Amino acid sequence: MKNLLSNASLLVLVVIGFQVPANGQIYHVAEMNTKQIQLLDKQKTVVILPGGVLEQHGPFMPSFSDGYLNERLSRDVADAIVARPGWTVLMFPTIPLGTGGANEIGYKNIFSGSYGIRASTLRAVFMDLATQLGDQGFRHVFIIHGHGSPLHNQALDQAGDYFRDIYGGRMVNLDGLEPKPTADLPPFPILTDAELAENGLDIHAGMSELSRLLYITPHLVENSYKTARPFSAQSMKELIDIAKGDSWLGYFGSPRLATAAKGSQIYRRRSAQLINLTLKILDGLDDRTVARYADEALADAGEFEVSKGSITRDEEIRKKQTEWLRKRGLK
Repeated sequence: MKNLLSNASLLVLVVIGFQVPANGQIYHVAEMNTKQIQLLDKQKTVVILPGGVLEQHGPFMPSFSDGYLNERLSRDVADAIVARPGWTVLMFPTIPLGTGGANEIGYKNIFSGSYGIRASTLRAVFMDLATQLGDQGFRHVFIIHGHGSPLHNQALDQAGDYFRDIYGGRMVNLDGLEPKPTADLPPFPILTDAELAENGLDIHAGMSELSRLLYITPHLVENSYKTARPFSAQSMKELIDIAKGDSWLGYFGSPRLATAAKGSQIYRRRSAQLINLTLKILDGLDDRTVARYADEALADAGEFEVSKGSITRDEEIRKKQTEWLRKRGLK
């Protein structure tokens, strides 16, 4: 009888409605109504916007690999925030939009598994979200949308700059700040010298990223990676040459070296980095004093050359769409 009464009382509380949030809560905006959102203390609520580009990851990994990693990182960051007294997190659904698939390194704009949008479209999406959040009084927003394209990160950085300038708050592209996940390798001691040489510049769907997927979502990884040939490069120029080739399968490095144990080490290190950076920003660190990945990458001649190709492709798409709209009398 006591249990029945307790359950009935709980049901009454649920029916009556949402109360002022207690400390340490993570809420999902998709599950909340207007009144519940209005009751949030906007000055002590952090909005997290997880993202995940749909991008080919070769024959072994799913196209949403970045998204699965970003969702897991978002949960880690949220847990760290609400562990602080008085803070609440408002988690958004994952936004499956991004730009600059790794296939564009080889100037292959059409590649099964990659469904990117233009960088200007990505920026507009996040500026629109920034406007809605800012107008509703939110002042702390973190974007967790890890992806290696400099143009992708630049678009998110610019949306964050807009939020700061217009609303006086912080909308930070966390993965766009150093250190990037490229710090997953040396001096991180998980490969021998011979394996390091075989893996090379492991920037996409190689040992590092595949190991993390084996740790987080092993059921989505094809076992054929264990006998995969390496695509090893030591420079951006070599990466471009490899990606241009007809035999390139969509990944770099040596997937056969991947293990879930390595993935655990790499992932936990990155998670700790991101949490540390998040809490420092909440404590007053000005994110503008931290180096931006996009700025540094676009200063590299090889990266800039690839980005120029992506910009040209984006402009071609814009013109095609604009011409169709013009013919229909639309704007």
